[in-house]
Parts: sequence; structure tokens; C-alpha cells
Amino acid sequence: MRGWMERWQVALYVLSIAAGVLVGLAFPGLAHPAQLAITPCLMALLYATFLAIPFAKVTQAFRDWRFLAAILVLNFGVGPAVVWLLTRPLAHDQALLVGALFVLLCPCVDYVIVFAGLAGGDSKRLLAATPLLMGLQMLILPLYLRLFAGGGVVGAGEFGPFLEAFVLFIAVPLAAAILTQGSAKRSKSASDWEETVAAAMVPLMMATLAVVVASQIDKVSAQSGRLWAVVPVFVSFAVVMLLVALAVSRVSRMDSAGTRALAFSAITRNSLVVLPLVLSLPAEFALAPLVVVTQTLVELVLMVILVRALPRWVK
Repeated sequence: MRGWMERWQVALYVLSIAAGVLVGLAFPGLAHPAQLAITPCLMALLYATFLAIPFAKVTQAFRDWRFLAAILVLNFGVGPAVVWLLTRPLAHDQALLVGALFVLLCPCVDYVIVFAGLAGGDSKRLLAATPLLMGLQMLILPLYLRLFAGGGVVGAGEFGPFLEAFVLFIAVPLAAAILTQGSAKRSKSASDWEETVAAAMVPLMMATLAVVVASQIDKVSAQSGRLWAVVPVFVSFAVVMLLVALAVSRVSRMDSAGTRALAFSAITRNSLVVLPLVLSLPAEFALAPLVVVTQTLVELVLMVILVRALPRWVK
């Protein structure tokens, strides 16, 4: 069953999104329970993601300075500059702008590993870089939000959600994963648990995608007129960052597996982790979470295309 799910995981993710759309539109009253389920689903998903990281070999991965330098430059140097340029047409609408900034400034740490692996990318190097990417984006995101959208978005009293997100989505899952790996070396039951969690990765991703979409799709449908404005921004971001990633890979003399991994990291955004942060914003930013969900829908379509196309471009 695990092998079958991993082989068909992209199709299963698409079906999960479709199920979330159908349930969310048919039963709008389930939106609030689905929203409450996002945090536990996401914590479980990130725990499974971190558990797949061979922490004993992470120091070896950090010796690959070319890959780490390239991924950091792409996501925290070039990426923000591209985001600033592409989001200027949204500057007149603060809610659209803030939603786009939140999601585009944060590199993905979960299903990017899946899609990169399916395209022949080096998923092990991406896994090793995951804690670094997650920690840095939480530290840098408030700074970029102040620069691009003004200090009113992240005021002095609004850092609570960021701290909460760091604890719930980094500290707790990461500590649990490290403890589990340590126990697995001494206990067969812990080792069996590690295998069980690894087998549950695809169902956890399906559940997370389904509850995220079901919680917001009714509102997305109601606000589709305004939300169409962000779709060209998201598509343009993916195209520009793909070209930049290929250029950076060429300059850094990256191998094909590393190039594919960099391309997916540059394009894929951390929408699932960002959504709880955006949901905590004041009422005047009520449209921002819908922008994040819209980006998820656009991105997953692009990921399915890239899984097939990128191996043909990068051989």
C-alpha cells in the first residue's frame, strides 16, 4: 500500500484538493471545523517530514556549501526582489498585497521534497536544508513585510503568531523527530513507529491539503472576482524563479539532481505553514488567507506540469 501511494501520490493530492473543494462548497458549515484541523494536521505532516531527515548525516549535507549557498541566495536574496517587483500591481489593495507577500516570501518545506524527488531532484539535500529554510523564513519574514507592505502589517504587538508558528511548526515537530530517531536506535517499537510514520506521509499530506481547501474554498468562490488579480502574479513568479534557478545552477556548476531540487525550492512556497499566520491577521486582511489558498491551487497545477517537464529540460 505504501509503495502504491507513493507511486500515485501526485494524483492522490489532486484528488484530495478536489474533495476539499466539493466538501467545502457543498457543506459551508464545515469550514470552521476544517480550519481548526489545519494546525494538528500540519504539525503531524511536519513531524513526518522532519523524521525523514537523517539527522546523523545532516552535518555532511551542510558541507555541500554550493547547494546551501545557492538555495539561500535564491530564496532569501533574489526571491524577495522578484516578489517586490511582481506585487507592485497589487499595492492598491492591501489585503491582496499582504496575502501575496506572506506566501511568496516563504520557501516550501514539505511537499517540495515530494515533487522534487518525483522529478529526479536531490530530495536528500532538500531534506537536510529544511530546518534552515524554515527557521530563516520565520526570522526574515517580518522584516520583509515591513519593507514591502509597511509597519502596520506586523506591528509591535503582532509577533505572537510568529512565535507560536515557530514553536508549533518547527520546535515541537523537530524535537519530536530527533527524539524518535534516537529512540529507534535502541528500541524496536520506536523503529516500527518510525516506519509507520513514514508510511503515513502521503495520507497526512492528503488530509492537510483537503482541510486547507475545505476551510477556505467557499470564501474563495465568493471573492473570485478580486482573487483573479493574484493569479498572474503567482504564475509569473514561478516562471521567473525557474529561469533564475536554472541560471544560478549553471553559475554554481550544480549537477542535474541538484539543479532540479533548486528549481522546485525556488518555485514552491510554504502556503500550508503560512496560512495559520495569515488567519491570525486583523479583520481588514480577511481576504489574505484566500490569496494563500489561491496560490496553493495555482502552484499544485504548476508542480504537476514541472514533474513531467523539468527532467526533459535538465538532463
